[in-house]
Amino acid sequence: MTRAEKGVAGFVVTLMALLFYGLITGGLGPAYFLYLVGLVGMYILLSFGLNVQWGYTGLINFSVAAFFGLGAYGTALLTADSSPLAGGFNPLVGLVLGLVLAAVLAVIIGIPTLRLRTDYLAIASLGLAEVVRLLMLNERWLTNGSAGLRGIPGFFEGWPFLATFPQTMPGLRFQQLEVGIPGIFTVRILGFTIGQSFWQALLNVFVVAVFVGVVYLLLRHVHQSPWGRVLRTIRSDDDLAEALGKNTYAFKMQSFVLGSVIMALAGVFYAHLNLFVSPGDLEPINTFYVWIAVILGGSGSNRGAMFGGFVIIAIQEGTRFLGGALPDTLPVDLPALLGVIESTYATIVGNFASTRLLAVGVIIILVMRWRPEGVLPPQRELIWPSALADADVPGREAAREAKVTDNNNETGSVHDPESLDDASDDVTEDATDDSGGDAPSSGDDVQANGGGRDE
Repeated sequence: MTRAEKGVAGFVVTLMALLFYGLITGGLGPAYFLYLVGLVGMYILLSFGLNVQWGYTGLINFSVAAFFGLGAYGTALLTADSSPLAGGFNPLVGLVLGLVLAAVLAVIIGIPTLRLRTDYLAIASLGLAEVVRLLMLNERWLTNGSAGLRGIPGFFEGWPFLATFPQTMPGLRFQQLEVGIPGIFTVRILGFTIGQSFWQALLNVFVVAVFVGVVYLLLRHVHQSPWGRVLRTIRSDDDLAEALGKNTYAFKMQSFVLGSVIMALAGVFYAHLNLFVSPGDLEPINTFYVWIAVILGGSGSNRGAMFGGFVIIAIQEGTRFLGGALPDTLPVDLPALLGVIESTYATIVGNFASTRLLAVGVIIILVMRWRPEGVLPPQRELIWPSALADADVPGREAAREAKVTDNNNETGSVHDPESLDDASDDVTEDATDDSGGDAPSSGDDVQANGGGRDE
């Protein structure tokens, strides 16, 4: 692993250890823990969608919340008990409607806006987000207005076995224990109950895990396909792609629609996770949280999008409880001249949840200063094993083994990395013989390069 990958792995392991500690000590309920995992999956899906548009193609889309809201309201209007439109449909029907609404709106908006460049497209997409939010807020006959839509069923409502899974699973009670060193310190662990809410949250985690897995595999294939390479060319130089004969407008439209549908999928999951949607879920701040996740992880990197979604939830939810763990006042007495420090500290601790935006801003500044390409840039995702095999970079040996394995699968023969170098040496010797014994300088270079790979 690279240094960045080791750092990410260490961060994730540390945070998971803290969550596990909170879980076993009773500070974090099991059902709420799984709810947070579901939110992480939701932000990963949103980051995937924006990554297709911005990371692959360079489309600045500030209407992430709009397509997220279309997915959430699309399924809620067909499944919620309080829906003024219909209600009572199977969640799968709501899933289809939410994705179709997002795709149709993406095409409608993309026709006039995708011909715009950079900041003009950003302004147009930002206006779209506000239009959709105000539509959900003011059209009470259709969306129930600011009251939102309640009574949304779980995603597996109406399914055989899974619909009654939470009710049929037994409740478990874990007896509270005290562990530690007598007379020095003791810690109370366990002491919680696993009931119906836990099993329902477990089903939600299963749903989002399937969604994330399918989308990740799809985008991984897309990223390395000819279609994905055209998108990256468009992002680097739109005019160059056109000069190569590519219909850049069509490729942009396809990318915009695909990303919007993935965002709507996140909205569908959120509706059946939270069981309630309202216009407040479409606030512009949610769009910029997704942008932060993509920028933090690395534009164009699917692994980075996953890491960014994880960090955003850690900031959002972690700041809800961190203020309660800090003392209300500074543990030291300061001179009267430094009284402003005490008052500032008290204000921050008393309103710690509102400082999450400050934390996000600090993270952006640090990333832009030290890792402008993101924590997990996409280079390693774009390099083919055959290209990496001959490069003097970390992972070279593994790539060469993968290359040899691929050759074995294609030819049915067995080769090893040394045989590849031997073949290169044979070619060099043949070139020397054909030239009458005097090898040209280019042949010498080839031979030198062939020898250099064994180092």
